Amino acid sequence: MTMKKPQIVTKDFNVWIGKHHILKNINMSIPPKELSVIIGPSGCGKTTLLKCFSRLIDLTDDVRVSGEIAVDGGNIFDPGVDVIAVRRKMGLLSQKPYPLPMSIYNNVAYGIRLHENPDHKTLDEKVQHYLEAVGLWKEIKHRLREPAAGLSIGQQQRLCLARGLAVEPEVILCDEPTSALDPAGSRKVEELLLKLKKNYTIILVTHVLRQARKIADNVSFIYLGEIIEQGAAADFFQNPKEKMTQEYIYGDLGY
Repeated sequence: MTMKKPQIVTKDFNVWIGKHHILKNINMSIPPKELSVIIGPSGCGKTTLLKCFSRLIDLTDDVRVSGEIAVDGGNIFDPGVDVIAVRRKMGLLSQKPYPLPMSIYNNVAYGIRLHENPDHKTLDEKVQHYLEAVGLWKEIKHRLREPAAGLSIGQQQRLCLARGLAVEPEVILCDEPTSALDPAGSRKVEELLLKLKKNYTIILVTHVLRQARKIADNVSFIYLGEIIEQGAAADFFQNPKEKMTQEYIYGDLGY
């Protein structure tokens, strides 16, 4: 089988926040149009790494980085890089959904209007397209003018994903997107991510090993800011090579 050329490659990537060394010599490759999962206990640097992929780490006070993150061959931390363009490539799905304080329709239309000037018919079609892409259209098509805050938490999460997809990213960054959802809502998001990986590169941060086993194509295990082990999901879970990975998977690290 031909190996895919990675879409994202980190090389000796480090992050310090103040005096704290958060990420330590991160070397990893993210293949295109697969679901790559990053696991590890809380506080080990998973969310910080996602923020680096989108350059949202820039918004953190007293932060310093070294090494590089190459996206489509170019280091996104090079001087002169268009940070807005980098962020547009990266859709973000947070732990907690944050719908905009406006209607369901306008939540999706917002990003489209930022980058385009479509006529009403085209805008309607695009809003419907992205709501269909996240499996929401049939549920809420008669409620489009109602406030988005009236949706269930699970529906809000999918709406936020539709809003992110509407700006046409290449990569979807998911920061524990099911942590606030009930089992049914979690299952819908997991099924949606499996569907979306046909068209997007997906990076999912989770500490739920069941979820990682269920949907990951490949896995990276981070502990205290370092990558301990990474590999194809089936091999990673069935035959972990590092003692610390074995302890984490089998519950012996205390998490």
